[in-house]
Amino acid sequence: MKKGKPSATAEGNAALRAAEWLRPEDERVCYDQFARRFLGLRFGVIVRSRLLTRIALWYAERILPGAANSLVARTRYIDDYLKQCIADGIEQLVILGAGYDSRAYRFDGLKGKVRVFEVDHPDTQRAKKQKAKKIFGSLPGHVVYVGLDLDEKKLGEGLLESGYDKDKKTLFIWEGVTVYLIPEAVDETLAFVAGNSGKGSSLIFDYAFQFALDAASDSEEAKKWRKAYERRGEPPKFALREEEVEGFLSQRGFYQVKSFGMESLKKAYFKGVNENRNVTHLGGIAQANVRR
Repeated sequence: MKKGKPSATAEGNAALRAAEWLRPEDERVCYDQFARRFLGLRFGVIVRSRLLTRIALWYAERILPGAANSLVARTRYIDDYLKQCIADGIEQLVILGAGYDSRAYRFDGLKGKVRVFEVDHPDTQRAKKQKAKKIFGSLPGHVVYVGLDLDEKKLGEGLLESGYDKDKKTLFIWEGVTVYLIPEAVDETLAFVAGNSGKGSSLIFDYAFQFALDAASDSEEAKKWRKAYERRGEPPKFALREEEVEGFLSQRGFYQVKSFGMESLKKAYFKGVNENRNVTHLGGIAQANVRR
């Protein structure tokens, strides 16, 4: 991310969700009808054309096979989990590293019932708020935008100053973020969530598998993945061994931990006409409840 400019990675992720929206309804894995409206000129031109979109997805598949499919499957799973948490009565939703996440606007079950805190770097959030005003006419009243530069202020300070209530039942969504963070920053975030959430609160996030970061790994998929990140100037920094996730989170104040790789999402979402869409094998999703 270049200083003073919104995140290109956030826009790229929104473009992949927008491309998924272009698929026939019976083929779509995730359903983000607002993603295309958050895009700038370059990505906007691509997703307005089915031909250019197909070419872009073909190229993305060559650079990093399965990555685009994994992203939309990840989004779908987190959407499904959010639906479950809304039904279970969450009072707050915190989206960490929100980028152009549109869940606050897509889910009717949030409006007037759940206060949503979108946390992101001020440069990206500034651009998002401008786009949201154009899309909706004004900023939604149930959304609190927490512009936060972690080099200047800690997550807890920013949230609490913005009206976050640490005694309410809260879901934390942390999508597409941990791989960019140093381990100390991950620990700091987990410590805040575990120590400042009401009864019944939970967390869901995605993470890279440790072997994907290991330069000694003989995995060709991992080598391509690391090169793709390095070309963007965002080398991966954080990963976990899948078999250690439960212990890792338990030590940090969480329980009822569930963790799985992208193959599980392929089995769940890529059926019928989608059965030949492949996914990566380099990361997974973890969810857990806060032990209070």
